[in-house]
Amino acid sequence: MADHNELGREGESFAADYLASKGYTIVAQNWTYQKAEIDLIARMDDILCFVEVKTRTNVDFGLPQDMVKSKKIQTMVRAMDAFMQQQPEDLQARLDIIALLKTPAGFDVTHLEDAYYYF
Repeated sequence: MADHNELGREGESFAADYLASKGYTIVAQNWTYQKAEIDLIARMDDILCFVEVKTRTNVDFGLPQDMVKSKKIQTMVRAMDAFMQQQPEDLQARLDIIALLKTPAGFDVTHLEDAYYYF
């Protein structure tokens, strides 16, 4: 397995644990709809958070959150809509980014809530 794939899986696992430690319930991981994949879907109260996790080992080419491009946002929004239509409850939806920078000491975490507004 390529190192970047392993780093991505490690980052997604860390992000799921991070969200759980903040009181979120993980609803789904690596949920797919058509060509879109949502790394994590987490719930807190009446909000479903659709989370893109970006993990890097350095910022030489930009911050992890800057690697989420508009095309990715568009496909995520379509997938979010499909997932929300399957829910029996009336819930709110939110798009988040968890940006992770791996350091020798662990991960530096930036959690951007309502990341749609980041762009």
